[in-house]
Amino acid sequence: MMVRLHAGAGIVALLTILSFWTATVISEWAGDAAGIVAVKQAILWGMAVLIPAMIAVGVSGAVLAKGRRGALIARKQRRMPVIALNGLLILVPCAIFLAAKAEAGQFDSRFVVVQIVELVAGGVNLVLISLNLRDGLSLSRARTKPAAH
Repeated sequence: MMVRLHAGAGIVALLTILSFWTATVISEWAGDAAGIVAVKQAILWGMAVLIPAMIAVGVSGAVLAKGRRGALIARKQRRMPVIALNGLLILVPCAIFLAAKAEAGQFDSRFVVVQIVELVAGGVNLVLISLNLRDGLSLSRARTKPAAH
């Protein structure tokens, strides 16, 4: 059950971040102010999905890793604080700032700079979470592989 929770929450988190990132790029590329405002507001609402998913990934991952050792687990454990801090200290404040600026129609240089920071930080989290997913799949395969005789 814990493995399924961990995998499901990880996939939800990855797809949520990917949808935020993709919607941002598309709305910025289209250049429609109303579209940008809608995306920035949707991202704030989407935090109600992303944050619990990330908490579930962290807690379930800690439970699954308890008492286990190995290079894959160690790598996943090293990535998680980076993912979490990147989200809490960079991505959430950026999302709040950008939503407020967009709502006010202030698409100035500060908006652009913070938007670039958000896209880079979001891209970093996408890569790190994808690497954790890859390593988690490897751990699952190793766990279910029949023992050699």
